[in-house]
Amino acid sequence: MGIDAWDLRRIEHCRALVIGDIMLDRYLWGDVERISPEAPVPVFRVKDESEMVGGAGNVGANLVGLGAKVTIVSLRGADSNGDRLMSLFERARIDTCVFRDSGRPTSTKTRVISRGQQLVRIDLEETSSISQEIQKQIRDALEDMIPEFNVVVLSDYGKGVLEGAEVTQTAIRLSGVKGLPVLVDPKGTDWERYCGATCVTPNTKELEAVFGRSLRSKGDLVDAMRSVISRYGFSWLLVTRGPLGMCLMSSKEKAPIFIPSIARQVYDVSGAGDTAIATLAAAIGSGLYFPDAAKLANLAAGIVVGKVGTQPITVLELQASLAINEGGLHGRIMNKINALQSARVQIQAWKANGEQIVFTNGCFDLLHPGHIHLLTRAKELGDRLVVGLNSDASVRRLKGPNRPILSERDRASLLASLDCVDLVVLFQEDTPELLIETLRPNILVKGADYRPEEVVGRAAVESYGGEVRLIPLLPGYSTTAIATKVGLADGSRVSSD
Repeated sequence: MGIDAWDLRRIEHCRALVIGDIMLDRYLWGDVERISPEAPVPVFRVKDESEMVGGAGNVGANLVGLGAKVTIVSLRGADSNGDRLMSLFERARIDTCVFRDSGRPTSTKTRVISRGQQLVRIDLEETSSISQEIQKQIRDALEDMIPEFNVVVLSDYGKGVLEGAEVTQTAIRLSGVKGLPVLVDPKGTDWERYCGATCVTPNTKELEAVFGRSLRSKGDLVDAMRSVISRYGFSWLLVTRGPLGMCLMSSKEKAPIFIPSIARQVYDVSGAGDTAIATLAAAIGSGLYFPDAAKLANLAAGIVVGKVGTQPITVLELQASLAINEGGLHGRIMNKINALQSARVQIQAWKANGEQIVFTNGCFDLLHPGHIHLLTRAKELGDRLVVGLNSDASVRRLKGPNRPILSERDRASLLASLDCVDLVVLFQEDTPELLIETLRPNILVKGADYRPEEVVGRAAVESYGGEVRLIPLLPGYSTTAIATKVGLADGSRVSSD
C-alpha cells in the first residue's frame, strides 16, 4: 500500500517507547543594536523567550503530533531545568519514566537568535556515561515496559543514556523477544552497541565516520551501506542525505532505494532527524511497509526544515503535505501550516525582527472572492498574516452536521496556497480566544458585519496594546448561500465564513 492510500489515522493505535537523551531547548529572541562599552562584543537585548522539549524528547513530541501514544525513558538532573522539562512533557501529553541524577545537570541548549540568525548556542550538559546504578534501574524498567509497545526508538544524542552497550542491547534483546522493531538514531562511531537493531538512521557524515572514508559517489554510498548492514546485523539502513533526500537499503535486497527530496525553502535543519525517525517509527509501528514508511519520513523531514527552531510535526501538516505533494504544488505551501506551538515560535521570530503580525480567523469553507478580499485587505495592515482555522469538529458544532464541505486538510491547503497568507493555524475550540492569547498578534481583523464589542479576542489584544480592525465585506458572497445553491447544504445558517 502506497503512502497516498495509507490512512494516517492508523497511527492513533501506535504505542511508541522512546529511550535516549532528553534535553531542554531554550530560545532567546531579540535584537543587537549596539556594541558593548565593556568589550568589543554585541549587546543582545532579549525581547522574548520560549522553551520546548529537545533531543529524545523532540522525537516523542513528533510522535505525539502524529497521533501516537508515547512514553520516554531517560535521565534528568535534579535542577530547575529538569523541573521545567518535566512540565513540558506533561503539557505535551508524553508519559515519562525519567530518572534523576543529582550529580549531573539536565542537558540544556540555549539558542540566541536575532533577525532570523542564530548568534550563539550555549550548552549546559554532562556527556559521560551514566552510573551503573541508574543503568540497572533503566534495564529493570525496560523489562516491564517493552511488551506494552508496538515500536521502540533509541535516540542517541551522546549525553550518556545510551553511551554503553548495557541499555541499548537490553532494549534490542527484549524487543527481539517480542518481535518489536527497534529504530536507532545513532551517535559516534561505536555502533557495536546497536548490533541487531531493525533499522539505523545515520546522516551521510555519520555513516562516513563509521565506514572510515568519505563517500563521494552513489556507488561509494551503496558499498558503505552494504558493509555496515553486514557488520552490525541490521535489517535496514536509512541514510539521510540532506538536500539529496534519503537512501534505504535492506539486508535482504542488493538494490538500494533512493528517495529524492522535495524542493522547498529551508529555514532551519535542527530537529529534522528527530522528525524523520519519529515518522518512520509511527508508520512502521502502525503497519506500513518500510520503503513507504521511509518515503513518509522523507516528506515529514522536509516540512520541519521550513520551520524556525526545533519544532515537531503534526498529523494535519503531514496530511496537507501528502495532498499538496500528490497535486504537484510547490513545497513552500506545506511550511505555512503549523500547530499552535510551532506558530508561536515562528511569530516570536517575526516579532523579534520588528514585523507586525495581523490575525484573522474563520471556517473558510468553499473559499470564495469574499474571503480573498478580506484576507488581502488584512495583509495590507501589517507584515505577516496569520489565519486561525476552525477544525472540522468545530465547524460542525458551529454550522451544523452538513458542514464543513471541505475537510480541514483541504481548507488549510487552500489558504496556505495564497500569497497573502503567511501562516495557517488549526484550532479545535469554538472560538479563537486561546489562539489569540497565545500568539498575541498586533492587529486582530474581522469583517465589518461585526461590531467591535462582538469581536472575540478584542479584550486580550487591546490589553497588550494591540488593536482591532474591521474590514468591509465584499457584498453578495456567503459560503452557506453558495452551498445551498449547488445543493451541498441547507440554508438555515448563513455566514460569510
